[in-house]
Amino acid sequence: MQAHEVTFSKLVEGEKQFQVPLYQRTYSWEQEQLQQLWDDVGELVDDRLEGRKPSAHFLGSVVLAPDGVVAGGIQRWLVVDGQQRLTTLMLACTALRDHYRGRDEAKKADRIHNLLLVNSYQDGNDHYRLLPTQADRAAYTACVHARPQAGGAGNIGTAYRYFLGALAAGEESRGQAWTDEVGTVLINCLSIVSITASEGDNVYRIFESINNTGVGLSQSDLLRNYLFMYLPTRGESVYRDLWLPMQKLLGPANLELLVWLDLVVAGDSRAKQSDVYRDQKRRLEPLTRDEAALEAAITTLADRAGRLMRIREPERENDPELREVLERLARWGGQIHYPLALWLLDLVDSGRTTAPEAAEALRYAESYLVRRLLAGLSTTGNNRVFMELPREVDKDTSPAEAVRRFLSRNKTGARTWPGDAAVREAVRTRPFYKTGRGGQRFQVLRRLEESHDASEPVDYAKARLTVEHVLPQTPAQQWFDLLAEETEDGESPGELHERLVHTLGNLTLSGDNARLSNHPFHRKQEILDSSALRMNQHIAAQDRWGRAEILARADELAERAVRLWPGPIEGLVRADEWAGWQELRAALLAMPAGTWTAYGDLAALIGTHANPVGQHIAAHPGLHGAHRVLTSDGRISDGFRWSDEQRTDDPRTLLEAEGIPFDQASRAHRSHRLTAGDLRTLLGRETEDEPAPAGNSTEEGRHRPAERFEDQLSANQRPETVAGVLSALRFWEEQGGRRAYGAASETSCFPMVDVGPAGGTRTLWPLGIYPVSGTVEVVFQYLKRRPPFDDEPLRRELMARMNAVQGIDLAEAKLDLRPSFPLEVFATQSEAIRSVLEWFIHTVALAEARRPIDNEPGTPPRFTS
Repeated sequence: MQAHEVTFSKLVEGEKQFQVPLYQRTYSWEQEQLQQLWDDVGELVDDRLEGRKPSAHFLGSVVLAPDGVVAGGIQRWLVVDGQQRLTTLMLACTALRDHYRGRDEAKKADRIHNLLLVNSYQDGNDHYRLLPTQADRAAYTACVHARPQAGGAGNIGTAYRYFLGALAAGEESRGQAWTDEVGTVLINCLSIVSITASEGDNVYRIFESINNTGVGLSQSDLLRNYLFMYLPTRGESVYRDLWLPMQKLLGPANLELLVWLDLVVAGDSRAKQSDVYRDQKRRLEPLTRDEAALEAAITTLADRAGRLMRIREPERENDPELREVLERLARWGGQIHYPLALWLLDLVDSGRTTAPEAAEALRYAESYLVRRLLAGLSTTGNNRVFMELPREVDKDTSPAEAVRRFLSRNKTGARTWPGDAAVREAVRTRPFYKTGRGGQRFQVLRRLEESHDASEPVDYAKARLTVEHVLPQTPAQQWFDLLAEETEDGESPGELHERLVHTLGNLTLSGDNARLSNHPFHRKQEILDSSALRMNQHIAAQDRWGRAEILARADELAERAVRLWPGPIEGLVRADEWAGWQELRAALLAMPAGTWTAYGDLAALIGTHANPVGQHIAAHPGLHGAHRVLTSDGRISDGFRWSDEQRTDDPRTLLEAEGIPFDQASRAHRSHRLTAGDLRTLLGRETEDEPAPAGNSTEEGRHRPAERFEDQLSANQRPETVAGVLSALRFWEEQGGRRAYGAASETSCFPMVDVGPAGGTRTLWPLGIYPVSGTVEVVFQYLKRRPPFDDEPLRRELMARMNAVQGIDLAEAKLDLRPSFPLEVFATQSEAIRSVLEWFIHTVALAEARRPIDNEPGTPPRFTS
C-alpha cells in the first residue's frame, strides 16, 4: 500500500470514479460531524481573509483499491475507507455550485461541476466522479443534477441542505469574498492522505482491519508519556507528587478536558480536544531541555486541576457569591463557561482579582447565555465566543468590565447579546418552550421564581417540579371559546393558541403537572393557589387566563429578566435585522424537497403573525424555497411571485416535481406539511425530551402513568379505539416489549424494547401514542440515532411497511422527522399494525445477534452468531 498527502481537487482530478462498495454502510454523517467540518473550514477562511498563514488541516484518510480502467479511459477506484468524508466534500461542493448559480455566476458554478463532480464526457454511472452505494445513489445524483428532488429526506439531502444554509448565512454576514474563500479552502486547502492498495489485495480484509482496531492511548496518555520522557532525574517525584494526585482527582475524562482547557486559557482559542497532544507537545517542546521548567508547567497544570473541580463541583468553592453563580452555570449544563471560569479562578487564586469580581464577570456570562435563549438565538458559535475570552479580553481593566465589554462587541449577528428591548419583545412573542434544552428553560423559570425572595424558599432538589403550560397544549373547547373573544382580524382561535401557548408568559413550574392537565382555568386556579411558588399564586389570582393575561404576565417577567440578567453596554451594540427573519430564511433552507409549510407555521416558529410573514416573503421574492410556503389549507397564495420576473411557470408544477401531491381543489396534501415543530427539528432546535421509562420504583409509581394514559384515552377516544389501542399494546408486550410513558400533561405511551447485555442496555421504540390529540407519531427522528435504524434503508423499510397499512400515508420527505397518523387507524387496522410491530422487534433482535461482543484489545472481533 502507498500513501501520499493531497488536496481534494488533486485527489479527484482527471477522469476518475470513486465507487463505494456494497459492504460499506450508507452515508451517515449528521449535523455534529457537518458542523465540525464547517468550523474547520471557517477557521481556515478567517486565516486567509485576515492575512495569516493558514494552519494545515488534516481532514483524514481515504483508502482506495484499484478496480481497473473501464472503456473510455476512466480509472475506477473502490473506496475501502473514508467514504463519509469524501461524500461530504462532494455534497459541500454541490451546494457551493448551486449557491453560485443562485448568484448568476455560471462560470464558477460550471468549473466546480465539471472539474469536481462529473466526468463531462461520460454517460450513465460513469458520469459521476463519486458513485455511492445503491441506497444513497438516487438522493446523491439528484443533488449533482440539481433536480427538484435535491435536498430531500435522508442524510444525503440533509447534508446538502446544511451546506446551502451555511453558505447563505455566511455570505449574508461576511460578504461574497468570504464565499469565494470557502471555495478555495474546500477544494485546495484541506489535507487528505490517500492510501492506495495494490492490484490483487483483498479489499474486504483491508476494510475489516481498518475498522476493527484495539483501544488506543488517550491524548492525555500520550502527553504524560512525552513529558516524563524528558524528566529523567525528576520524573519519579513529579509523578508521585503532582501527576498521580491530579490523575486521581480528575479521572481520565476530566484530565483530558483539563489538558485542553490549559491550552485555551493560555490563549489558543482554536484548540481541539482531539488534537491536544499535538498542540501541547508543540507548546512544551522548548522546555524539554530544562527539567525545572517542565516541572513548573506540570505544577501549573496540577493547580488548575483543583480549580477545574471547583467549576465542575461548585460546592468545593469557599466564597459563597462565587459558589452561587458557579452552581447556576453548572445547572445550565454543558462546558461552555469552563474556559472563562478557569481563567477567572486563576486570577482569584493568584491574588490578581477578588472572588466577588470573578462572580460578577460570570454573571455577565450567564446573562449572555440566558438572554440569547430568551431571544431564540442559535447556540452555534457560543463555544467559540467563550474560548476567545481569555485571549481577547482587555487585561488593563477589571475582569468583570472586560468580560462585559467583550460580550457586547457585536462582531457578527450570530454573536449578538440581546439588549433590554429585544428581551422584552422576545418574552412577549417567542415560543420559549420550544427553545433550548428543557433543563435550561427550567433554570430560567427557577431564577424568576427565586427573584421573589420568598421567606420560605423552595427545595428544588426535593420538589420534583416540571414546566407547565397554563393554557394547555391540547386545550378543550372551553379554552378555544375563551380565545375566540380575543382574536385579531383574520385570526382563528387555533392560530391565537399556537401563538401564545409556548411563550414564557404562559409557562410556570409545578409539581402537579398530571393533575393540571388540560382542565379549564377555574380547576387549575384551585391547584395553583395551593402552590408554594409565588408565580403560581399570582396566576391563581387572575379571573381568567387568555391573551391579555398571558401578555401582561410576559411583560412582568420580562422586567424581572432584564434586572436579573444585566445586558450589554448598549453603546457598543449595532442594531441588527430582527433575528426572526434570519430564522425564517434558515427554516426555508432547511425544508426538504417534497414538503410545504404555511405562513402561520412560520409565524409560530419565529414569534409573529401570519400577515407579517406573508408581507416579508412578498417583499423578498428571492428567498430560497419561498414557493414552498402556502396558505393554511395548502393553496398557493394569490400574491406569490417568482424572483425572476421572466419566469411564468406555475409553482404547483415545481412542487409536484419535488414530490408533493395536490387534490382536485389545488390543495397540497397535508401529510407533506411541516408544522412549526417540524421546522424546529430541522433547524436543530427541537426541545421535546425523549421518552424514558418511568423511574418510580414502587408498584404504585409504576402503575400511575399507565392509569393516566388509559384514563385520558378513555376520556377522549371512542370505545372501539380504546380497545384496539390497548390490544395492540398487549401484543407488543407478548413479543417481549414493554411500555413507557411521557411526563407531560398529555400522558403519551411509547412501546419500548430493550436490547443488549445487562449494564449496557439500549432502548428503542417505533411509535409515540398520544391519547388526547388522538395521533400516533412514527419516531424516525429518534431512530436515526439508534442502531440498527441509524442505517437509512432500514428506516425507509419501516416507512414503507407503515404506508402499506390502510389509512396511513407518511410522506417520504419526513424520514428525518416524526410524521403522524390518526390513532383510530392504529386501533382499527390491528392485524397490519401488529405485523409491523413484529417486524420491528424481529429486526432489532436480528441486528443485536449480529453485533460484535466485547473483545480484548487487539484481538479480532467475535460475534454472537
